[in-house]
Amino acid sequence: MKCNNRRRDRPTPDNAAYLSKNPKRTSFLDFSAWNSFSSVSFLTSQATSCSFAEDTNVTERILDSTHRAIFLICCALSAGQASAVDDSNVLNVYNWSDYIGEDTIRNFEKETGIKVNYDTFDTNEALHAKLRAGHTGYDIVVPSVQWAKRQIDGHLLFKLDKSKITTYSNVDRWLMGELAVAGGDPGNDYLMPWLWGFVTVGMNVDKVNAALAPLPMPEDTWDLLFKPEYSSRLKACGISVLNSGERVFEAALHYLGLERNSTKRADHDAAAALLAKLRPNVRIISSSGYMNELADGSLCVALGYSGDFSVASARAKAAHNAQKILAVIPRSGAALSFDSMAIPADAQHVENAYKWMSYIYRPEVQAGIVNKVLYPGPVRAADKMLSAEVRSTPGLFLTPDEMARLEPPRAVPDETLRMRTRLFTAFKSGQ
Repeated sequence: MKCNNRRRDRPTPDNAAYLSKNPKRTSFLDFSAWNSFSSVSFLTSQATSCSFAEDTNVTERILDSTHRAIFLICCALSAGQASAVDDSNVLNVYNWSDYIGEDTIRNFEKETGIKVNYDTFDTNEALHAKLRAGHTGYDIVVPSVQWAKRQIDGHLLFKLDKSKITTYSNVDRWLMGELAVAGGDPGNDYLMPWLWGFVTVGMNVDKVNAALAPLPMPEDTWDLLFKPEYSSRLKACGISVLNSGERVFEAALHYLGLERNSTKRADHDAAAALLAKLRPNVRIISSSGYMNELADGSLCVALGYSGDFSVASARAKAAHNAQKILAVIPRSGAALSFDSMAIPADAQHVENAYKWMSYIYRPEVQAGIVNKVLYPGPVRAADKMLSAEVRSTPGLFLTPDEMARLEPPRAVPDETLRMRTRLFTAFKSGQ
């Protein structure tokens, strides 16, 4: 018997003759059984198969009861070699879109030999649904910290062994403290930081000024969205809001002077009424597409993330299209946004996840990410490695006064989240 790369889906004439002369052998392997056996063992392998040797004497030995077992084991091993993929050098990552460096993955793969499968999402809701469903197939996920708290409480995340994150000491202690509070992770047992920023109003300055004339720019840029006398004028040049009930309702509640994390139905009804006045003037509801639309002049105002507005500005400059994109912290304040990195509870490649985390917190790796996505990172030693142009990006290095106007995120109960989801669905549909 030998295992080789030649397929043998039918007995050879010599083998058929042997079987006809030895009818007792057909109880194990008659022609019908051969067909069935082939469909299970042989056809599952495209590259490797087991066959009878050409020598009839060898064939006879195979059909002896002892050698039959060996024959089956050989075939199973051969089929497994051909059909099974060794996934020990694999890492499956699920991250926000447009949220990683140009060569981050490529350099990690080259250095470690680990193949990275990289998928993206646009909303925390999408990630959370996958984690709750189980069997995600992912080894690294990047939830916003207030959602991560919900996932910790639901036992959806893996408790970290921080001794395996070899660059742990590089991480900003202030940021770890924010994750501890906002993520409900006081011992930093589950969450590591990815990037952070804030949720605000971004605009194409020239287009907004032209659309508002003769009205001046409001002192509080939230007015561009929530005062109909402004939003109605901006409708023609395009308004976008995030595809996130959480972010949209936080902004509306804040504008009304209510708590961003309110759980009261009356507060949310008031916010919904405010948003209903905005809805006819909204062109796009998206958590990613607004960057390109701002950069090419298709939009003039958006509710979005600070780093995304920086990316839109950089793209406009690269295109030399004279679009001036600006995002500021409104006078009345805005909400901080922290995105964390975690290992799902059902991760299959935990050791590779630790290698990824250790790699991510190297200063040169962080510099590559921040240079690309223009969000503040968690490794201060990377700041001096950023390009001069990036270091001058508004919103990347905030002053104490700016930080004082930013409120950290907090998770709301599931009941409140469901209420916001229902109200936001109605908002999107225009009801």
